[in-house]
Order: sequence, then structure tokens, then C-alpha cells
Amino acid sequence: MNPKRILVVGAGHVGLYAALRLSKKLSSREAEVVVVDPQPHMTYQPFLPEAAAGNISPRHSVVPLRRELRKCKVVAGTVTRIDHDRKTAIVQPISGPTREIQYDHVVVAPGSVSRTLPIPGLHEHGIGFKTIGEAIYLRNHVLDRLDVAAATTDPDVRRSALTFTFVGGGYAGIEALAEMEDMARDAMRYYPELKPEEMRWVLVEATQRVLPEVDRDMGAYTVQQLLKRNMDIRLDTRLESCVDGVVKLSDGDSFRSDTIVWTAGVKPSPMLDATDFPRDERRRVTCLPTLQIVDGDRVVEGAWSAGDCAAVPDLTKEPGNFCSPSAQHAVRQAARMADNIANVIRGREPVNYKHKHVGSVASLGLHKGVAQVYGIKMTGWPAWFMHRTYHMSRIPSFNRKVRVVVDWSLAFFLKREVVALGQLHDPREEFAEASQPVGALRR
Repeated sequence: MNPKRILVVGAGHVGLYAALRLSKKLSSREAEVVVVDPQPHMTYQPFLPEAAAGNISPRHSVVPLRRELRKCKVVAGTVTRIDHDRKTAIVQPISGPTREIQYDHVVVAPGSVSRTLPIPGLHEHGIGFKTIGEAIYLRNHVLDRLDVAAATTDPDVRRSALTFTFVGGGYAGIEALAEMEDMARDAMRYYPELKPEEMRWVLVEATQRVLPEVDRDMGAYTVQQLLKRNMDIRLDTRLESCVDGVVKLSDGDSFRSDTIVWTAGVKPSPMLDATDFPRDERRRVTCLPTLQIVDGDRVVEGAWSAGDCAAVPDLTKEPGNFCSPSAQHAVRQAARMADNIANVIRGREPVNYKHKHVGSVASLGLHKGVAQVYGIKMTGWPAWFMHRTYHMSRIPSFNRKVRVVVDWSLAFFLKREVVALGQLHDPREEFAEASQPVGALRR
């Protein structure tokens, strides 16, 4: 029997976990697993706030694909089209001509991208918070703004440099805001020219609450804790414009801000537009509880999906509800999907995915947090400790677990690193200037 080829599109939470499980459950005689992703690593997104704040090394929040997926074939590139009728994917490698990959089963898991709105100035001045590159950039940018504020004598420049605006009050926005404020406050001890109260941290949320994944009282507690840290919390408020760095809000307020971070939700990857798979009104791939892609009443044979880009029915709730786009669901869906693919290859029936959301944990900075797990609510240090324990247990590979624990352990004895490495974002600038021809320098 020829081995089946399983093509995994995307190596995020779903893609990595599914490929890893498939490579363990199926022998090389049964299947060949091919993973396509433009990045050489999987980013463990719950650790992005801690990486940005300097609590862990950015390298320790990512998982190298080739180290973890040793039994899989990894292709560094982007899937530009999937023609499932021919069971063919067109792949653009990071260099060289495109190539076709034939498959027997395909796992569609490109994940999600930031869901933006046509707000004037957002494209030019906003920064997202979904990738390790964005996290590193934000860290360097915030520290750079402290240097700008300390060096200038212009009060308007200083005020703009020390104003940090975050749009979106979900987990990503709250954790990014809280961790970055914590880091900047730590850094202030090295800036005698500045006072902590000169910093202005603004959260803009279009609804009337933050952290919608937890009960209202926990969201209210979170707001109270942020207010105690003198943060400016704007609920039921929308960002209307940020042209030239001037933030204009729906409540009529406006101010200059050098830092505008957009964390207001996600949407399925636009890569799905280049496929012939059925989609729902939110542009997610329609799926059965077995994680098989479904077109109306017809199962699309050999096609599977899960995670942020998939509409998977939530069997723990009333009909019509779907699983939330969270890492908690994505990891478990990946395991169920891998088992179902193995079942189908071996002539067995797939099994429905069913998982009741156990709760949520969030960090609000060092030694501060909020958690609601199995109906038990915690705040402060216990919630922060649970946040760290849970995510340390979930990041793939023993190697990464050890490195993260070492980072945290050292932080108990050593002060946080608060130096900006801004040259990372344009490393050739200095050399390019120094290497200009003599004639060009004279002109």
C-alpha cells in the first residue's frame, strides 16, 4: 500500500500539534506528513506579552518546526492556492519558482490575522500584536519613546512620546497593555529626567466591558486594577482616526500618541480566499464536529480544518454555537483531528470533537493576574501563578518548557532587562551609509 500524503497548511497551534500527533500515530508506511509555512517556527502567542515585557526571551516563545517535526517534511513557503477537486496545492517557496504538491488529505490551518477597520491613519501608524516580530518591535518602540522623552526639551514631543494607546479590551489587548506598562514603570528608575506619572496609558474598547471571556465581575475587577495604576480606560468608545499620530475618539477627545497598538479582534486568514472550500458569513471554513470540512450536507472528503479559521460546532452548547477562536480549543481540536485522520486512513469512523471551555487566565503584569477556571475565580498573585503554570504546561516541547522556567527563575534574582535594540528593525542603515561611494558622500 502506498503511503497517504497529508498536507498541513500552516504551522500555528493547529498545524504544529496536528502534524506532531500524526507523525507519532502513523508509520511511514501509512502516511507522509508535509507541513507548509513561511515561518521556520510556531509562535506560542500567549507568551507574546511576556516576551515583549522582557520576562522571557523572545526565542523561548517560539518552537522551531524542524526540531519538533523531525518525522515530517517541512516546506518553507506559502500556499497560494488549493484546488481540492484535483487535490493539489500551489506553493510559493521563500525563494525560487512555485511548485505543486499533490495530497490525499489536507489540513487547512492558516489561522487568523488582525481584524482591522478602515480607520484613517491606522495603516500608517498602527501596530498589531499577533507575531513575535510585532512583540519585539513594540518592546523596542516603547523603550525608544522613553529615550525620546528624556532627551527632548519640547513638552509636546515628550507628552506624545509618553502616550501609549491600545485599542481592544480582549485578552491580547489587556495583557499587552498591562505587561508593557509594568515594564515601562520598571524602566523609569533609570530615567531621572522623567516621572512615572508623566506616562499616559490609554485603553480604547468599543463595548462596555473588557475580557468578555470571563464573568462581568472579573472584567470589572480588571478595570479597577488598571485604574489603580492610573491608566485611562475608555469603554463604549471607538477609535475614529489617528492621522499623523493624532488619536481621535468617539467620545470627542483627541490627543497625540506615538504608540498605537491594535488588538481589536481577528479574522480568518485571507489565504482561504484562494481555495475552493465552503465558507460561512464570517469567512470561516465550515466544518462538522469531526473537523471534516462540509459543504451543506456533503462531507468534503479528505479535507479537514480547525482553529481560528474554522467554524466548528460547539457540542457543549445549544445548536448554532461555534467553538471560540482560542488556543484552548485549537490544541484540543488538533489532537482530535489527527486521530480522526488516522481513523479514516485505517478504515475507521471519525469521532466528534467535544470540549467544554474550562475557563480563562490572564496576566496583568508581574505578580498580578485574573483567572476563572472551572467556576473558581482568582485574582492577584494566585491568578498570575496559575497563568504561568498553565501556559508553561501547554507550550510544546520539553526544551521550551525548561528554557521558559529558567527565564522566570532568573527573574527572581536579576533585574528586568530594559534596553531597546532598535537597530534590529533596520540593521543595514549604518553600514549602507558608511559604504556609500565617495562621490555620493560629497554630493
